[in-house]
Amino acid sequence: MAEYHITTEQLKEFAPTLNVRDRVYLSGVVYTSRDAAHKRIFEYMEQGKELPFRMDGAVIYYAGPTPAKPGMAIGSCGPTTSSRMDRFAPKLLDMGLAAMVGKGERNQEVIDSIIRNQAVYLCAIGGAGALACKHITSCKVIAFDDLGCESVKELIFDEFPLTVTIDCHGGNIFEH
Repeated sequence: MAEYHITTEQLKEFAPTLNVRDRVYLSGVVYTSRDAAHKRIFEYMEQGKELPFRMDGAVIYYAGPTPAKPGMAIGSCGPTTSSRMDRFAPKLLDMGLAAMVGKGERNQEVIDSIIRNQAVYLCAIGGAGALACKHITSCKVIAFDDLGCESVKELIFDEFPLTVTIDCHGGNIFEH
């Protein structure tokens, strides 16, 4: 088990060195997207519309943050159950998505896509959203404002603590 302090821009390069149970302190641009936003992103793709962010090299955090309290960049920002996005993840990984951040297991199709695309699945600690927000220095809505907490937001992570849960070699923390 190793520890890494890396940026989102370095994630694709570092993915082959990351192994299950490694700790990653991630800094850089991350995008929130949950069920409703994923559905709309796929509608945009079908219609040939420009996506809210460039997928190649991106990191998606499955989260729906609460509004910020005074003096904070963001409110509570804990992970959402990732399996709800499993039907979308393989296509996004094939488009170059570098990593997904969430909680819980993924299906075999997602695991195969992580391996094929040399990506990584990182887990944040569920139930610790109030602590997680202390590692987010900026939050702005960039798409689908009408979705409220499920809008796509651009976050800036600062040493956000994560655990490698599925690596690009097929390692999976959920396997017994």
